[in-house]
Amino acid sequence: MPEKVYNALFICTGNSARSILAEGLLNGLGKGLFKACSAGSQPKGEVHPMARIALERLGMPATGYRSKSWGEFARPGATQFDFIFTVCDNAAGEVCPVWPGKPMSAHWGVPDPAAVQGSDQEKLRAFQDAALVLKRRIELLLSLPMERLDAMSLQHELHGIGKA
Repeated sequence: MPEKVYNALFICTGNSARSILAEGLLNGLGKGLFKACSAGSQPKGEVHPMARIALERLGMPATGYRSKSWGEFARPGATQFDFIFTVCDNAAGEVCPVWPGKPMSAHWGVPDPAAVQGSDQEKLRAFQDAALVLKRRIELLLSLPMERLDAMSLQHELHGIGKA
């Protein structure tokens, strides 16, 4: 078991697709090094079923997720995060709560798969594409030598990953 477990929060407006995908991927791929959560500024109240399918197809757990407000994580006594990632452009532009502990933040924008029109196959393809982009970014995050990077270097790497 790692000495330090890093807490990460993925934020998107609706917390039904992209942030859920990122939460599941980091928890699955992080192998105990990270504890990921997700939230939304205006949560939809339910997880998009295609997000669950995309996670399952990548070998990640597809259950146990819920759409929730970022307010849950801004309350006194809530989890202190080491990292906050916005995964949609709307959330990146919103005024976020003040997070205790001064977490590092980065924008990892991904097109909204839930906004795709077309057949179920086209919609599922959009979810799988979003999941693959997030998976690659998370793999890059996990490859960073966290214990050897100073805060400025780490912040620079996080921003760079969001452009990958």
